[in-house]
Parts: sequence; C-alpha cells; structure tokens
Amino acid sequence: MLYDHVADLDLEIEGYDLEQHERDTSSGFVRATTVVSLHGNDETGQGEDVTYDNDAHDTLHGASEEFSLAGEYTLEEFSEELSEIDFFLGNEPNQSIFRNYRQWAFESAALDLALKQADTDLADQLDREYDPVRFVVSTRLEDPPTGDRILDWLDRNPDLEFKLDPTSDWTDDVVDRLAETDAVLTLDLKGQYHGTTVDQPADPALYERVVEGFPDALIEDPELNDETRPLFEGQEGRVTWDYPIRSVETVEDLPWEPEWLNIKPSRFGSVQSLFETIDYCRDHEIRMFGGGQFELDIGREHIHAVASLFYPDSPNDVAPKAYNDPDPSGGLPSSPLSPPTAPQGLEWN
Repeated sequence: MLYDHVADLDLEIEGYDLEQHERDTSSGFVRATTVVSLHGNDETGQGEDVTYDNDAHDTLHGASEEFSLAGEYTLEEFSEELSEIDFFLGNEPNQSIFRNYRQWAFESAALDLALKQADTDLADQLDREYDPVRFVVSTRLEDPPTGDRILDWLDRNPDLEFKLDPTSDWTDDVVDRLAETDAVLTLDLKGQYHGTTVDQPADPALYERVVEGFPDALIEDPELNDETRPLFEGQEGRVTWDYPIRSVETVEDLPWEPEWLNIKPSRFGSVQSLFETIDYCRDHEIRMFGGGQFELDIGREHIHAVASLFYPDSPNDVAPKAYNDPDPSGGLPSSPLSPPTAPQGLEWN
C-alpha cells in the first residue's frame, strides 16, 4: 500500500510560518491562498491552503494564538495530531470541505519536510519514477459565450487541449465551433456544486447538447435526476467525478463504479486518504487525472508531482500557474511538462 511507504517517516518540527498570496484569475475573481512552511533540522517543508474564502485566510493570519506543532513525530502521528486542531479558530467555514483544504496544507508541508529530512523525494520513497505530465487548460468562455477564447488560444498554440465549464447559455453554434477543434477533452457540468459561485443547476437541454456534441469527451459532475439520468444511459464510461471525491468511501458511494475520476489532493485532507484512494483506483482499474484549485504557489508543484507518478498521460487539469492569469502572455509552457532533474521532498520543479 502506498501509505505504508511514508507513514513511518520521521518528522521533526521546530516552528512554522504562514504567508498569504493573492492574485486576479482568468475566472474573474481574486484568489487568496496561504503557504504553510514547517521548519525543522535545517529543512523547510511547504504546503498550500486553497480554501475559497479570502476572509478565512485573513482570520488565520490575524490569529493571536500559535498552533502547537513543534515536536518529534512520525508522519502518521503528526496527521493524527492535526486532526485534533481547529484551524478555523472556532468559526464554521463556509463549506465543510474547507477543513480538508486547510489540513492538506499542513499535511503536505509535513510530507515535504519529512522527505527532505530523510534526504529523499516522493518518487524514490514510493519506488516510482517521475514522468512527463500532460496537461489541459481549464477555462470558462467569454460572456456571452462564443468560443472565440478557445480559438484564440489555439491560434497561439494549436497543440493545446482544454477542459471547459459548459453553462446554460451555450448554444448549438458554440458547441459546434468547439467540437470542430477536437481540442476539448473534458466538460465540467458543475452539477455537484451547491451554494458556490460556480453552480450550474441541472439542465437537461445543456446536458444533451454536450453529451451529443462532444461524443469522445469526458463529462464531469453531472447532477443526476429523473430528467438527466436517462441522458447518460450507455454513456457511464465517459462520466467522471470531482467534487464528491475525497475518500475511498465517497468513490464507493457513486451511482455506478466509474471508469474515470478527477483526483484533487487537497480534497482528501490527509496523505493517507489520498493514497488509499489512489490504491483503490489502481486495484479497480479506475483511470485517474489530476485537478487543480487555482493554486498560486507550491501547491501547483505538488499536484504536478502526484500526476507525474500516477497518471502522467491523462488529460490533467494541472496547467502551470501562468495559464490562470487574466491575460496570459509570454513563453507559456507547453504540454507535456518535463519531470524534475533534481527533485527534493514533494517539490516538482
């Protein structure tokens, strides 16, 4: 089992720092994240909190109390310690999943630090190799949607591939224009999101338009009800899930055993839950691809590292950070991303 390779890593923590980052994004909102840096034995391990609540980052930075993290642990012992800490300081987060995001920041920093203190990296510790990472560019269309944004991208780089978020104002003409490019690999219906800024309620007309218009693309996170469920009969192998996936149990709770899953490490909260789910997928021949969370810093490297080890050839939604800028320019990296030449810890650069 994967987790057995890292659970007993020794970990010495002397202190920690928090650093907040903010940046405008291509989806039209200001993204805030917090980088957690754990220090010990002349090494530093880092993780990134991707909580989608800028005020919650401000509260964490403004807290007068220090969390008691110093000590000597195994990685598993430290994970158990983290599960007892309220990193939201008595405030209930806007979404319960945010607790996983914040715990993952500290857990991934601890894994990074433990690997560095052992003078190794994740690939060596798992007895695997880093491979080049294929990625797709994830974006929304302009308002109103025309598809021009995708065609402009393809003019700049005809080899780009995409993951798109269809909305109810997509027309047949938009679908036809995009389908002709053969560059759209995944369509995220956002049907599992409720109470967020990206909600897309179940829309049978949209679902039918997308399922029929992109016959070879993966369809992510539909909301299944009496009207929409029949549209996916015979198409189950193309359906992939993202938002609900945060443990083995959540995979087992899906409407059917999937052929594809979107793996976002931060959703799992703990290294153990992430690795157990990857093990489950490999045992059940479920194909995986990586997903991102608009990481602004080290978290993006971490999802590259995981993708590189377990699903490098999949349509990974892990494009380098520059693609998330409101107006990306300059020499943007092309897919696939080359593996690191001198990896350390959980870093992948």
